[in-house]
Amino acid sequence: MEISDKLLCLFSADVTIEDDKYVVEVPRREIETGSVEPGETYRVALISDDSDSSQQSESKSQSESKSSGAPSEPQPPVEEGEVRYVEVEDIGKQGDGIARVERGYVIIVPDAEIGERVKVEITEVKSNFAVGEIIEEDF
Repeated sequence: MEISDKLLCLFSADVTIEDDKYVVEVPRREIETGSVEPGETYRVALISDDSDSSQQSESKSQSESKSSGAPSEPQPPVEEGEVRYVEVEDIGKQGDGIARVERGYVIIVPDAEIGERVKVEITEVKSNFAVGEIIEEDF
């Protein structure tokens, strides 16, 4: 399956019925990490989960061994110690720079300003964000 570079987030959700419409809920973490903005319009692709139970069990055990998070969540696109070139797009509530990489994944860059392009080393990785220390400014 080919996945677009424009992919902002990936999550599993059930389709529910509310009154006269069907609803797919977007998890709060997708809004909080900045991948999706309330009130905006997005294209949505739905992928069936029709694999048989033996494949699901194998996939689940592989996912659980890689991460302590929920097995349906995608893995962070960065690793601790990795070096990345990023552009700071925003400033967070605590004054740190915010850069986004694949799937809208957030990298927090302390002491950076909007528009700065920096080389960072990833020092901490969480399921929905990472922290990168500046090792070179204005690449």
